Amino acid sequence: MNNKKFVSFITAGDPSLDKTKEFIEVLSEYSDFVEVGIPFSDPIAEGDVIEAANARALAGGTTTEKVFDMLKTVKLSPAKSCKLVILTYINPVFAYGYDKFGKRCKECGVHGLVIPDLPFEERAEVEGHLNKYGVHLITLLAPTSAERIKKLASVASGGFVYLVSSMGTTGVRTKFDSDLAKTVAQIKKSTKIPVCVGFGISTPEQAQNIRKIADGVIVGSAIVKIIAEHGNNSSAYIKEYIQTLVN
Repeated sequence: MNNKKFVSFITAGDPSLDKTKEFIEVLSEYSDFVEVGIPFSDPIAEGDVIEAANARALAGGTTTEKVFDMLKTVKLSPAKSCKLVILTYINPVFAYGYDKFGKRCKECGVHGLVIPDLPFEERAEVEGHLNKYGVHLITLLAPTSAERIKKLASVASGGFVYLVSSMGTTGVRTKFDSDLAKTVAQIKKSTKIPVCVGFGISTPEQAQNIRKIADGVIVGSAIVKIIAEHGNNSSAYIKEYIQTLVN
């Protein structure tokens, strides 16, 4: 995608942690960042596809500790200088322990953390523990007021700002916020960190259109859907699909 970023997402433990490791390594050949979702019983930001993947992973016995153990064995492709990012919710991080979570992230080479349900006003305590270990709390924001966008973007850190394409939950969609370009421009006034757009991007055309206004795209539900359909045999299908987005 030339100088544009590509961020991919999968849910850890779906269909198994061994396969998650395999899929991450495949995705790392094409991705600047691979987001790995730690499954949670109440993933409020997720649509049906990723929610179902969370349920399957939890039913299979996936835990935060097991996800970290798996991540420690991942061998990322050297082709893209890919970095790992964890997406999870504040409850699993709190239950695991903020400091312990940050330490484990460092041990596993995790670049940053996305926590969709962490209010901006409460991020300081979590961020303090992550900073201690050189792990970034990645800013997640939606098209909202200019004042709030400036406030959130001004403290952004890590490899990218995660901009939600439109209000709602994750999942494949056909329409995005009409003011997306304006929102990207507002964010870039307050930070030099690349702005990547996610939530609903699934087709090469959508990815191309987002590339025109942002620094990169984030694709998740479409990949998770492939895994739901093909299970253990998903690697070849993932690779074929990703190639349509990045070429």
